[in-house]
Amino acid sequence: MLRQTFERDLQRLQDEVLALGSMVERALAESVDALKRRDLVAAHRIIADDRKINAKRFAIEGEVLVLIATQQPMASDLRVLAAVLETATELERIGDYAKGISRISQMIGDAPLIKPLVDIPRMSAKALDMLHRSLDAFVRQDVVAARAIPKEDDEVDALYNQVYRELLTYIIEDPSRMEQANQLLWAAHNLERAADRVTNICERVVFTVTGEMTEMDTTDTEEGLAAV
Repeated sequence: MLRQTFERDLQRLQDEVLALGSMVERALAESVDALKRRDLVAAHRIIADDRKINAKRFAIEGEVLVLIATQQPMASDLRVLAAVLETATELERIGDYAKGISRISQMIGDAPLIKPLVDIPRMSAKALDMLHRSLDAFVRQDVVAARAIPKEDDEVDALYNQVYRELLTYIIEDPSRMEQANQLLWAAHNLERAADRVTNICERVVFTVTGEMTEMDTTDTEEGLAAV
């Protein structure tokens, strides 16, 4: 009976991680959409709603600690609980990147964009697709998918480099565009970092199933403008 109760609690925790993932996916998608449409009201709401993401993460952590303290989980169960903790942390951090992009929207304010946003929304779409599939792999304990998804990070990196080169061209042509170009580059950088966080989630899936902690090949860069 105790084992059944533990497995039920563990399933509920995984469901909570998926709920957190849905919140984060929505925040990231809406932050880029708000930047593209110059919707400052939406940007303000996304920043305010980040507190709900934080609260959900802390609630998950609290429940994990209670299970560890009261249920004496086996080694395989501990790996799952560790993956839940790590995944919740990574998701909360991706939520911070969405908040950072929304703050960039506020910094730009009502000023017209120096260029139509094309590659930044593409980065967002790719990162969101990777995130959604990583969470599916987390729930299904799909090692094959977890190993394959990080390889797609190169596509996000290529788009980021394209954004960088294009914005640099705009600055060379007109140095007065430098401030906004830098802000847009930070938005792209946050999306690049979000994709890197997906790789961390995939690593945890592999660890949960195999017990092996391996670092998957992805470019590591400095943190984005997530806590401005």
